[in-house]
Amino acid sequence: MRILIVGAGATGGYFGGRLLQAGRDVTFLVREKRAALLAQNGLRIRSALGDADIAAPPTATAATLREPFDLVLLGCKAWDLPQAIEDLAPAVGEHGAVLPILNGMRQLDLLDARFGAARVLGGQCVIAATLDADGTVRHLNRSHSLGFGERDGSDSERVQRIAQAMAGANFEARASGHVVQDMWDKWVFLASLAGITCLMRAPVGDIVAAPGGRDAALALLDDCRRTAAAWGHEPAPKVLQRAQEMLTEAGSAFSASMMRDLEHGGRVEADHVLGDLLARAGSRGVETPLLRLAYAHLKAYEARRAHG
Repeated sequence: MRILIVGAGATGGYFGGRLLQAGRDVTFLVREKRAALLAQNGLRIRSALGDADIAAPPTATAATLREPFDLVLLGCKAWDLPQAIEDLAPAVGEHGAVLPILNGMRQLDLLDARFGAARVLGGQCVIAATLDADGTVRHLNRSHSLGFGERDGSDSERVQRIAQAMAGANFEARASGHVVQDMWDKWVFLASLAGITCLMRAPVGDIVAAPGGRDAALALLDDCRRTAAAWGHEPAPKVLQRAQEMLTEAGSAFSASMMRDLEHGGRVEADHVLGDLLARAGSRGVETPLLRLAYAHLKAYEARRAHG
């Protein structure tokens, strides 16, 4: 199976690097600057679960990409998605599949419109990783899972082939018969975590220790839960209980990467993670006051950032 990884940042670099380690046929679609850096320094992964040093990994750029691939793994930042779709278009052939592992759901709408829903799988990943200044992929914890599947829940031949290609690589790969629900479950939790930690500018432990903090975290989670329910994807009780526990754990240093981006003055995925969920809530008549407040906070930050 020929696999194209769109981007060689923290997420794409990690999963693509692990697949290369396992001997899979992987090419990275990158910009010219990143291609030059990879050619010079190779792809480096630093992880408690095993390091990797891959010399001169195969790369392509938008200018050189010509041939279709069997699988396109898409894990770019939300703000890069429109351009990434145009760049990867030559790689999506008649029988090819696109596997997006972005947060939220809007990527499915955009990819369906460009390539047709039949070519677009559902997918999500759980990993904490960052890209150092020298291009090293640094894995920050021990979670590194990637889930994928047909959005109608069927066990298709192509999903079986993808599962075979990913088996044996140094990460947890899981074919799912309910991948869309998995995506909604992650979205509900992530929007709650990002919303409350950005709004409070604090990790979970500090928030729940503050007067009213625990109630605010749970109220935001309930806004997100009710939105998912209105769209037919309410999290199961055990999924919701786990989210509640993680959002109210005393002493926890847990926070969203979006909060770290915000504190460093970086770009944030406000529209993709919170804004789209808020819009979907409004379209079904669901009142979400805490979600609306968290989104307004992030949009105010973006406006201030844009003005220097």
